[in-house]
Amino acid sequence: MSLIRVDLMEGGRIALFSLKANRMRTVLTTVGIGIGVATLLAIIGIVQGLNASFDKQLATIGANTLYVSKFPWVIRGDWWTFRNRKNFTLPMVEQIRAQSSYVTSISPVVGRGADVAYGEEQLANVGVNGVMSEYSIVSGFEVIQGRFITEADNETTRPVAVIGADVASGLFPNVSPLGQTIRVDGRPFQVVGTLARKGKMLDNNQDLVVMVPFKTFYAMFGKQRPFSIAIAVTSADVVKQAEDQLVGIMRRLRNTPPDQPDDFSINRPEMLANTYQQLTGALYGVAVGVGLITLLVGGIGIMNIMLVSVRERTREIGIRRALGARKRTIVLQFLMEASAVSAVGGTLGTVVGLGLAKVISLITPLAASVQVLTVVAGVGFAALVGLLFGIWPAARAANLDPVEALRYE
Repeated sequence: MSLIRVDLMEGGRIALFSLKANRMRTVLTTVGIGIGVATLLAIIGIVQGLNASFDKQLATIGANTLYVSKFPWVIRGDWWTFRNRKNFTLPMVEQIRAQSSYVTSISPVVGRGADVAYGEEQLANVGVNGVMSEYSIVSGFEVIQGRFITEADNETTRPVAVIGADVASGLFPNVSPLGQTIRVDGRPFQVVGTLARKGKMLDNNQDLVVMVPFKTFYAMFGKQRPFSIAIAVTSADVVKQAEDQLVGIMRRLRNTPPDQPDDFSINRPEMLANTYQQLTGALYGVAVGVGLITLLVGGIGIMNIMLVSVRERTREIGIRRALGARKRTIVLQFLMEASAVSAVGGTLGTVVGLGLAKVISLITPLAASVQVLTVVAGVGFAALVGLLFGIWPAARAANLDPVEALRYE
């Protein structure tokens, strides 16, 4: 053990001396491996950031929610097949509540885009949703001022509205929106509540929304639009069981023949997650592959420089071997030299890569987030690359014939 420690100390001292004596070569090799690590970490940082952003957006839907609709969230096949399905009816909502043992909250939801105005202020393409009182529980919207839609609002078709955070800030920058009258496609609605900021879900801005009573929506905007049914179940652990039970309930309510497929779709957040992984998995693999190839090129550069170093120091190696240096000592020296260059390059590349990922996240919509473990792994992997690509030069140096090495000019 003491001999190994001596070899490590001596090898490290000689390696550092050699790196210092060949500064330009060391800098160029370090830059090569640094570029590889920086590229790889920047790509991984963007990938991790996108994944974290998607997970955060997906969490806003709720892990214990189901949405029954004519259309699936991800359409595969003929769109007209889904378009021609029968619309739902309002009695189905209460029948689902009565027949399901998992439902805790339920609400129909129908939507459209509209221009919303207050005085001289106007917002275009605002999502207007007709909902019932339990929709805030199902969707996870939190009222921060006023109140949400009530059953009385719905039964009496009151022209009241609860507005999202972006609508509130866009139309009422200097006054409280409560009690004010907004116009939705020219129709007046009194604001009775505002919602906490929720963020975006994919391309859907959940804060640019106006919620009105379900029956008021149909009374003012027509009944042609089909609605979906939003459902909250007891917990995320029973979502699959609730979905299976819901399929049976819906087939009975819609009189679907046993030999026919479902004429409705049950959507849940997990479906979006699976689709996201399918769409991005191959892309992320290619991106990381590009980074690894760049790092591989840096490793080849290390091997080339180390082979040149072995040739230049052939006579030195011969003298050391003649004086009794072990092959192990020579191997350790060159491996430590290669690893030191890679580790330094990896450290610099990590700093540059993290900075690059941050800059990209600031100037583009792409998010960036790098975990601490990824940073440690980046530096360690760079050192490992140097170690692997230094094995052949180190072995070649250790296996030189001392006599032939002493004659080398």
